[in-house]
Amino acid sequence: MSGQKLFDLAETPAVVEIVESAHDVTVVFADGHRSVFDRAWLASPAPAGHRDESSKRSGASEASWSAYLDDDAERLRCLDAVLRNGFVLLRGVPVRPGAVLEVVETFGFVRETNYGRLFDVRVVDSPNNLAFTSKAISPHTDNPYRDPVPTLQLLHCLENAAEGGDTTLVDGFAVAARLRVEDPAAFETLTRTPVTFSFADETTFLSAFKPIIEVDPAGRIREVRINNRSMQPGREHGPEFYRAYRAFRAMSAAAQVALRLEPGDCLLFDNTRILHARTGFAATGARHLQGCYADIDALASTAAVLRRIPIAELAALFDGPGGAAYLGEPVTQAQHMLLAGAEALAANAPDHLVAAALLHDVGHLVADEKHHDTAGARYLSRWFPPAVTEPVRLHVAAKRYLCATEPGYFESLSPASVRTLGFQGGPMSATEVAAFVAGPYAEDAVALRRWDEAAKDPDVEVPTFARFAPLVERVVTPPASR
Repeated sequence: MSGQKLFDLAETPAVVEIVESAHDVTVVFADGHRSVFDRAWLASPAPAGHRDESSKRSGASEASWSAYLDDDAERLRCLDAVLRNGFVLLRGVPVRPGAVLEVVETFGFVRETNYGRLFDVRVVDSPNNLAFTSKAISPHTDNPYRDPVPTLQLLHCLENAAEGGDTTLVDGFAVAARLRVEDPAAFETLTRTPVTFSFADETTFLSAFKPIIEVDPAGRIREVRINNRSMQPGREHGPEFYRAYRAFRAMSAAAQVALRLEPGDCLLFDNTRILHARTGFAATGARHLQGCYADIDALASTAAVLRRIPIAELAALFDGPGGAAYLGEPVTQAQHMLLAGAEALAANAPDHLVAAALLHDVGHLVADEKHHDTAGARYLSRWFPPAVTEPVRLHVAAKRYLCATEPGYFESLSPASVRTLGFQGGPMSATEVAAFVAGPYAEDAVALRRWDEAAKDPDVEVPTFARFAPLVERVVTPPASR
């Protein structure tokens, strides 16, 4: 029922049989059990986990609180922004004490510390932390003296009428990656030299002995931990350490991005990647933030569960409306799309293009309208990026393009495809051809079109949707809000 093993891998016989085909690798165990693996999946790089220095910024890291709450796709986009870009800014969170805890509850659990479930960032008379003053604070990691350090931090603005007090962010992974390229000796020093980070007040003593840059066994940057206020270098830290530290700090200062938090803004960021800072402000100015900590594994879990939603919707379409006849072809709608996906797999196409081939005619299943290409792209755009939706939108145009430019292509069309070409506009004009080839997704659309035309043989074995589900789930990435 749980899906967990009832046997110990160490006790299974080591002898297995490997059976390879064009698309799969089958492992046959001594007890007869067979496990089938997709060759493309086996050849792909191992996953790097939640925090990956190779993550590329994609889409705007900003959203409205109401859209985040109301739309599962928008919530996934925001959580993905934290995993990919390191942060997201939610605007319009209710301006009331404790609302920051409600934000955490949408994806995980509060991590309580000696500061409580939440803490108030404002000027106090007897501060036990520089954050509770009006002084400027340099780019830093919160709670570096904990092991493990809180992986997520939230800061919710309740009031900000002070002059100054602006927030700045630094992508610590990007700075560390640049340091590795431009000053490899400094990078090596900061990865192999642990530093004591410590905090003490009347009721608490916390200490951690960790390097400023932590890498995993594969050499990937996994954590940046830096805080000038609580760092306590010792006798073992010589000139090379200080030179490396200054190099990292100089690069960080040059990479800061500034923003001013206004009432209702809630900044959610990866505390092991994004260094945050604050400019000084007048102590008499009204500035009040509430903050708390959480864990990124819970956020990643919620994102993974949200990513399953479109997979379930699509599976239902293939099992339901997909059983209808496909415009006079000898296969059903679902069979045709599954065969197109199989053609893309056989061509070793990238995941996004396999998904596009698999889903290219979904417009027939979701909308009773003439232009199934645009209907399908519109339906998919809620959950998938343009790399998937644009080839879908353009696959009819690609058919018209090939009919106009490739001798013999028109003759290769099935009778049903010839009939539909008429109301699709016929072969393109020279002007339409020029406009089509100038687009960024023309090549992908043409590749999809060829798989589309080849996916109509009733005698070919049709894979199941479950065969593609893991691949499709990997490419679910809602595009930035428009």
